[in-house]
Amino acid sequence: MDSVITAAARALASGDPLGALGRVSLRDDPPALALRGIAMARLGDFERARSLLKTAARAFGSNEPLAAARCVVAEAEIALVSRNLNRNDKKLEAARRTLEAMNDAANGAHARHIEAHRLLLSGHIDQAESLLGAIKIEKLPGLLRAAHELAIAGIATRRLDIKTARTALDHAARIADSMNVPMMIAEVEKAQHILNTPAARLIESGKEHPVLPDDVAQIIMSKNILIDACRYVLRQDGNAMLLTSRPVLFSLLRKLAEAWPDDVSREALLQTAFNARHIDDSHRARLRVEIGRLREKIREIATIRATKTGFVLHPCDKTRKIVVLAPPVEDRHAPLLALLADGEAWSSSALSMALGCSQRTIQRALDDLAAKDKILFYGKGRAKRWMTPPFPGFTTTLLLPGPLPGT
Repeated sequence: MDSVITAAARALASGDPLGALGRVSLRDDPPALALRGIAMARLGDFERARSLLKTAARAFGSNEPLAAARCVVAEAEIALVSRNLNRNDKKLEAARRTLEAMNDAANGAHARHIEAHRLLLSGHIDQAESLLGAIKIEKLPGLLRAAHELAIAGIATRRLDIKTARTALDHAARIADSMNVPMMIAEVEKAQHILNTPAARLIESGKEHPVLPDDVAQIIMSKNILIDACRYVLRQDGNAMLLTSRPVLFSLLRKLAEAWPDDVSREALLQTAFNARHIDDSHRARLRVEIGRLREKIREIATIRATKTGFVLHPCDKTRKIVVLAPPVEDRHAPLLALLADGEAWSSSALSMALGCSQRTIQRALDDLAAKDKILFYGKGRAKRWMTPPFPGFTTTLLLPGPLPGT
């Protein structure tokens, strides 16, 4: 093995991208180009890094398929950090199969982690879990074991299995501390901080307080009648009634549930559900129709009774309470802000894919948030990226020349 390439790889492994660049910056052979690309990625110059890795992959070509596949995986990781979710995954999948077929288990697992992370960002939790399940953890080096635990924690958090998520993060923290890799330690601490940050607000009898992810899981599994305003769902005893396609009915239900056991005036219901400013008989007639539809929809769980001034919600089982689980922040663009809160730079197309709406709708929302100084952007045209804080860093390692001596 080339001693200079080995030294540069060691520098990258120890978290010294400048040291790696100092060794290979004047070389144009494929291994040097690949290492330069990874070093540039760690320094935040993703466009230059992507260009170097593409050149290296072409230079390796079919004569060195293993090295070329590693370049494809490194490029895919940069695309993930850049939140380029439109990237063609067939190249990454082909590279992963090549790595696994040629017994490069570490980089094959790394490619699976990248695929799984992209699927998580797109909301495909089951597919991500299936990909990770095929990895043999005992064969992974330290940093990849920590990355695997982070991926497991991400899936568990989305499933509200907070106990599993905390256990996985504890394992990742011990691995990162034992290896003393600052970037991985920071990534684990960031994930742990998320689990200690309020994830929602619980509203009961007109009073509200923030709740942690652990509490959210307990609330969902409790015996209470739960109106989940985070997902537009009515829950009871583990059963869920989805109301995403009936926003007016859900608005009325939530308003009644927030006031329970008191009633809500007709005027308040009209303003909430229909945004009515000047109420007339047509509004009142429409309210009666929608209340009738809601009453029929939830008749096995609760009833709605008319009062002198409005309507009141009553559970069919008098021993149950009615509670509302609301988002931590009530904002028109709350889902968009939640994605941008991960600290990475997103393109409008990636945000559109993750949220399942048109890119033009996302663009209008981004412009609105930027005008209010809630988010930042850089670049122009297709290179424009949106974020909240600056990049946290490039955290994972991919040693292109192969396993280092003595490791």
